[in-house]
Amino acid sequence: MRMFNPPHPGEVLREYLGDLSVTDAAAHLQITRAALSRILNGHAAISADMALRLSQALGTSAELWLGMQAQYDLWQAKHAARYVKIARLRTTAKRPAAQGSLLTA
Repeated sequence: MRMFNPPHPGEVLREYLGDLSVTDAAAHLQITRAALSRILNGHAAISADMALRLSQALGTSAELWLGMQAQYDLWQAKHAARYVKIARLRTTAKRPAAQGSLLTA
């Protein structure tokens, strides 16, 4: 499902943490306070490793966190000032097969 300007996963994580301090949460996740702070403030992405840590600590799935990150990243890329529209490839155009290609064998 597409979202309009999805939140950074760090904003969602902040809700999950509730009243728990950044220092305590970072210690529980076995990461530095600075690393967790960058995620919570939207300055760092959720990595696969972090998604696994969060899934264990919060009883969620790693896919949840990675999915949120992917949605956020994709929306940001589509709406960035540097986004350039690229002409759509025509699927009916025939391309010559390269000699010795696995596709021609």
